[in-house]
Amino acid sequence: MSVLILSEHDVRSLLDMESCIEAMEDVLTALARGELFQPLRSVARPPGAAGLIGLMPAHRAGESAAYGLKEIVVTPDNPMRGLDAHQGAVLLHDGETGQLIALLNASPVTEIRTAAVSAVATRALARSDVAHVAILGAGVQARAHVHAMRAVFDDLEVRVWARNLEAAEQLAAEVEATVSPSPDAALFGAEVVCTTTSSREPIVEHRWLASGAHVNAVGSSIPTARELDTETVASSSLYVDRRESTLNESGDYLIAAAEGAIGPDHIKAELGEVLVGAHPGRERDDELTVFKSLGIAVEDLAAAEVVVRRARERGVGTEVDF
Repeated sequence: MSVLILSEHDVRSLLDMESCIEAMEDVLTALARGELFQPLRSVARPPGAAGLIGLMPAHRAGESAAYGLKEIVVTPDNPMRGLDAHQGAVLLHDGETGQLIALLNASPVTEIRTAAVSAVATRALARSDVAHVAILGAGVQARAHVHAMRAVFDDLEVRVWARNLEAAEQLAAEVEATVSPSPDAALFGAEVVCTTTSSREPIVEHRWLASGAHVNAVGSSIPTARELDTETVASSSLYVDRRESTLNESGDYLIAAAEGAIGPDHIKAELGEVLVGAHPGRERDDELTVFKSLGIAVEDLAAAEVVVRRARERGVGTEVDF
């Protein structure tokens, strides 16, 4: 038995944003139809450690049965080292025999599929007249989200804000965006907002948002951190990647709920339910829509399958005996 090993470079060369967007739409649609098994991730925080380790399993039944598992170590200080905060691997197993088929570097998988899901949400929930996008943050996800938004909308004005002005200027120069001096300046008149920071406290206030804006809230994925203030969450039509994940993991949701501003019925639908037509999504031009992205394992499974299929077709990667 051999296992295909795919490096960070291999994954990036095989997983383009446009193809990943379509794969994410397909897998979230399949999830809404009950075709995949998606349990909560398990997270361990060792005492005294700077980071945490997470295990994210998923399974698809049927003719194309497969198991996927992402093991990921999140180290918040990594960006200061010039490294992605997310380090790990995605393991792809045969759905019938359980044999390990491939092992992929998880950093580009996480980066690209997360932004691709935001693109799916934006295409499904934002107004049709999007011309201005605000990106809050200047790291890996900020860059990926610029590419994702441009994959679904033409002729965008992109504004970037980050606490680290130098990082914001570098990203803006790289992706041909403009730097905003403050988050409220970035948000002014923006039809789409993507929050991609590691902030533990809100960086978005409801009063800064344009009427009818759509927000992709991406950066916070633990119960004790949030990027959106309570008024933003409470005033929004809230959509999520997975209800169970939101109720257990999302600080943006849980803190607003603890303050008594919202309850479980505040979640309008999972994104996949909008995609299959079970929920209409946006209903008014002046409606504030929020997509709370936590990242789920079925997305990693789908992205890994795209990468492995293309690697086999193109002879990319390294086969090792296992």
